Amino acid sequence: MNINQLMGEIKELNLSFLLLAQQMLREDKDSAIYRLGISQDLAGILEQLTPGQILKMARSNMLLCRFRFDDHLILDMLAGYTRERTLASSHAAILMADQPVEQLT
Repeated sequence: MNINQLMGEIKELNLSFLLLAQQMLREDKDSAIYRLGISQDLAGILEQLTPGQILKMARSNMLLCRFRFDDHLILDMLAGYTRERTLASSHAAILMADQPVEQLT
């Protein structure tokens, strides 16, 4: 994959993420804030973005979303293939809910 293809993939991912986040916020704001791991302030901004603003942001050459788990334990719970998969996913969700939300700086 060359650099142009990589940049194209990043832009496509950014657009998909922004559109999904906005749709989630409009359908169920409280649930979206929890699932996205963002603050009320950031949720309000994302919810109000115009299509032009979304396209402009999506054209960034850096990812606008990030993994919420930096912890090896959470990663193992989400990726592990145990027979108690539902319990592991629930436990990971509880641990991630305790993490601070992304704040605007």
